[in-house]
Amino acid sequence: MNFSSWPSLLVVDVEGNGTNPPDLVEVAALPVRGGRPDTSTAGAWLTKPRRPVTPFAARVHGLTNELLNAQPGWEEIAAQVHTLLGTSWVAAHNAHVDHRVLTAHLPRWQPAGVLDTLRLAKATYPGLPKYSLDALVAHVEPDLTQAPAQRHRATFDAYATAQLLIAMAAHYDTWDQLVAVAVPPGLPGAPEPEEEATLW
Repeated sequence: MNFSSWPSLLVVDVEGNGTNPPDLVEVAALPVRGGRPDTSTAGAWLTKPRRPVTPFAARVHGLTNELLNAQPGWEEIAAQVHTLLGTSWVAAHNAHVDHRVLTAHLPRWQPAGVLDTLRLAKATYPGLPKYSLDALVAHVEPDLTQAPAQRHRATFDAYATAQLLIAMAAHYDTWDQLVAVAVPPGLPGAPEPEEEATLW
């Protein structure tokens, strides 16, 4: 894979407050450049949700109401998040979720395309018993020594997802081949279905 052929791409991860639909409590956006995660230009934001964090969500990611009370509301950081994301491609694990939550919070945001590392993993490593982020980290064993924070925080999960994306991309020759297997139908960037030939 020639990583220099990639368009602008950011790996994103979001954490929510546990409600349905969720309010955001953390967003991370990590550019991938030259086949590496570029932490020097990454963005990470904590935000106070409109509704309190549920006890279950707090246990998962460790972001409590007390910790978030001093953080800015979403309306104070939305423009910054939108500016960093721009019109780049984004990648996420189980990307439907992150795309849905981000578009709900950024109605005018439209990425060039969306890569799903869950979908990509199922094509790249068929037959694995599980395709969770933890299962793929155990299978691929990417270098996470420079990952910030800890598992279930947006910054860590974005870094881990970026390393998995880079490792899986090595199994494909071109960007177009990667897109063909990694973009879920219905999300931006999905290849157009080929029209069936007819005799008429």
